[in-house]
Amino acid sequence: MTRILPLLFLLASLYAPAQYAPAETRFDPPLDIPIILAGTFGELRSNHFHAGIDIKTQQRQGLPVRAIADGTVSRIKVGHWGYGKALYIAHPNGYTSVYAHLQKYGPGIEEYVKDLQYKRRSYEVETFPDYGEVPVKKGDIIAYTGNTGGSSGPHLHFEIRSSVDEKPTNPLLYGIDVRDATNPTLEAAFAYPLSDGAHVNGVGQRVELQMRRQADGTYLADTLVASGTIGLGVQAYDRQDLAANRNGVYRIRQEVDGATRTDLVFEKFSFGETRYINTLIDYPYYATTNRRVQKCFRDSGNRLSLYQEIKDDGKIRVSPGSRHEIRIEISDLAGNETILTVPVRGESGTPSGGDELKTPYFIRADKPASFDLGRAQAYFPAGSFYQNTYLELGSDGDTVKLHKPTVPLHRNFTLSFDVSHIPEADRARMFIARLDSRGNPGYTRTYKRGNTFSMRSRELGEFTLATDTLAPTIRPRNFKHRQWLTNYRYLSLRIADDLSGIASYSATLNGKWILMEYEPKDGTITYNFDDRIGDARECELEVEVTDNAGNISRYWATFFRR
Repeated sequence: MTRILPLLFLLASLYAPAQYAPAETRFDPPLDIPIILAGTFGELRSNHFHAGIDIKTQQRQGLPVRAIADGTVSRIKVGHWGYGKALYIAHPNGYTSVYAHLQKYGPGIEEYVKDLQYKRRSYEVETFPDYGEVPVKKGDIIAYTGNTGGSSGPHLHFEIRSSVDEKPTNPLLYGIDVRDATNPTLEAAFAYPLSDGAHVNGVGQRVELQMRRQADGTYLADTLVASGTIGLGVQAYDRQDLAANRNGVYRIRQEVDGATRTDLVFEKFSFGETRYINTLIDYPYYATTNRRVQKCFRDSGNRLSLYQEIKDDGKIRVSPGSRHEIRIEISDLAGNETILTVPVRGESGTPSGGDELKTPYFIRADKPASFDLGRAQAYFPAGSFYQNTYLELGSDGDTVKLHKPTVPLHRNFTLSFDVSHIPEADRARMFIARLDSRGNPGYTRTYKRGNTFSMRSRELGEFTLATDTLAPTIRPRNFKHRQWLTNYRYLSLRIADDLSGIASYSATLNGKWILMEYEPKDGTITYNFDDRIGDARECELEVEVTDNAGNISRYWATFFRR
């Protein structure tokens, strides 16, 4: 019996979330294959938290996706980016399940969507069927896995949301089993001086801690010498069994001298708060290294609801001669954890480095601000910044510098250019462009009114006026003009634009609009021959593509079918 009990305890730890999910909130898995994760709930992404789990599909597309419970389709959305083809099902127990990056929809739903696309003459559609209009039963095939939208590889993005407030919750809390006996990995830890005159190890700026792994698997940092108010941050990831993906952790808890100071848990959040991720991470460090450090303290602009407990904003006051022990526990949903201990010794001193940038352009986070920059004007509404900020601003002709992208924004600012010095004939193909780190222009949506061009953005950097006079290119991929295509299942063309990017496209067959599916990741548009082609033997195809500067290209071809 003594040998059996440890095994039972191990199994319980592996599947604890499923075991303890109440029967009324347990769901079946959405796929028939073992659930292996490429991404976890709350995982840190660019400007947002991951709202679901990413389930591996064995690097394949076309696997059947099943309804996790009885319900009714409440929303269908097809987009070029984001979730791509997505399906929402409302369940009687008050939850809504979401399935995204789909290849196509299941029987009945696919026809429903195509009818809408042909009615609206648009690949991108969104609809909210009436309750009960499109019912599904548990286990029904509702879709097939794919790689549409902003997906970087075949997988199923799966969510469970509250049907009332639409807040996403961790799907692993609802009876979906994932094998996990692997501890999270701690990659690095950092200390931050937070008050005037504070220092860590003699400096007034971020310091990476030196740490060693102990025989028991925990980590011990070298003693941190500090004074004033300080905070800690960790860079960590989690791995489940059977996968090498660096996924997000479930919980970070910080103790100071044995008392909980911070307890951050990824169980539920609202989409309205998700951009506050930029206050949770060390954003300047991320902007320059692409590494995300999660702070164990809360900044003044942080409004996240993820904290189950937080005291003194997670900050530690260190006085000369004092000693403290900080313990940080990083854990996953199965209870596996990694522990870091940081001894702290208080010692007075004058910090070196860390001088704050001061410029003539100061913004209070709670106040709007406007700046004249020669031919341009920048307006920042109240709440654009998370904290009071000094900006570096400048202009050179039609190029404007708005600080650096190392400072995050919460709201859109408006940048306007006076183009009265530019002949009207030259403005038609002109737009406001954001310059990347190499000085290459990228299109931003530009509003034109009289002598003013304007755009909105939540990313600082350099902006200029750019002109695109070249029309998009259109090239067939799998057929030629006047070719017999009797046994072909689809037509495919590649469309591209060298500067401003594709704005719209359309296609007709023998004068009638046809549905072309656009995959912007590889620039292809595809027409399936089983989709309303009719019985014409000779077919005339016309494709029109417009870029964001208004340049238009057209392509014609004739093909034959028996």
